[in-house]
Amino acid sequence: MRLTGKVAVVTGAARGIGKVIARHLAEEGATVTLSDRNCEQGEATAGEFAAQGLKCSFLPADIAAPQESRNLIEKTVGTFGRIDILVNNAGVDPAVPFLDVSEEMWETVLGTNLRGTFFCAQAAARAMRSPGRGRIINISSIHAEHSMPGFSAYAASKGGINSLTRQLALDLSPYSITVNAVAPGAIEVEKFVADPLYDRAALAKEIPMGRVGFARDVSALVVFLASDEAGWITGKVLTVDGGTSSRLYLYAGRPIPAGVPRGTEESR
Repeated sequence: MRLTGKVAVVTGAARGIGKVIARHLAEEGATVTLSDRNCEQGEATAGEFAAQGLKCSFLPADIAAPQESRNLIEKTVGTFGRIDILVNNAGVDPAVPFLDVSEEMWETVLGTNLRGTFFCAQAAARAMRSPGRGRIINISSIHAEHSMPGFSAYAASKGGINSLTRQLALDLSPYSITVNAVAPGAIEVEKFVADPLYDRAALAKEIPMGRVGFARDVSALVVFLASDEAGWITGKVLTVDGGTSSRLYLYAGRPIPAGVPRGTEESR
């Protein structure tokens, strides 16, 4: 197991991608603090993991409030004596037309997604700098670079996370703390499956790899970045999207039109 003896914190861990990331870290030997603002669901997830023999605990926190972010890290360090890994996963993603985005909604999205990431990272880095080791992994999104109508606040927050990731990598490298981001594409989680309009087959046709992503696709990369094997990788935003962001959507699934140059074996 790659993370034996490590202590990790995962925000937004009650369900979805965060839950799978927390499970995967624990399966690799880490002791994991699961955090979420949904206390009931968070406790249920922690109980589920504990019943499976995984080392974990639950601490409620609304990371949009900086003091709650600090308390989360301080309580973890107080309980386990250290923190080695922080996964900033908590986020909200309302789909609202730009002209209808209210001040309250803007504050909610930026407060959770960007401010929460900033202050959790700051608190964790303060605890990591004295030992001179640490991994901070921010969960971004392909929306930071390739978005769609209705996600203005969300895209702005994820773009901020990408920039913050690169900046923190520079600021924290003297302490041997690496900072990276994982940017998922279309990942199948509970809320999508529960939506009667969700069509996995139709979505899969829009993805070059021919299938939707699953949370384990994301957690596998997070585990690698949290491990000693990734000790010289920092300041990177790594995309997990089945090739979605690599394709020019104009020609997605269509033959190359006449007049567009085509390569030959000799010219490649």
